[in-house]
Amino acid sequence: MVTFLGFIGLISSVLLIIYRERAAESLGAGEWMEYFGGVYNVIVLTAVFLFFFSVAALTGTLGFFLTPIRMLLPTPVRDTTLDMP
Repeated sequence: MVTFLGFIGLISSVLLIIYRERAAESLGAGEWMEYFGGVYNVIVLTAVFLFFFSVAALTGTLGFFLTPIRMLLPTPVRDTTLDMP
């Protein structure tokens, strides 16, 4: 399943680059997109991000890319106060 989704991600990222003008017209321009260089840059950045994560999923290195995010998120701590002897 990961292989299939990886290939779908690769194909969709290439299609986003090819048809970015049509995608930009359907999305419209938002104010927040101006911080990233406009709607066309947001689409290109999304396509590049999708491409790299698809390649990482295909090669099995997705855990390496997600490790910094896992370090930022809090992890649940097991409550040992209710353990009975």
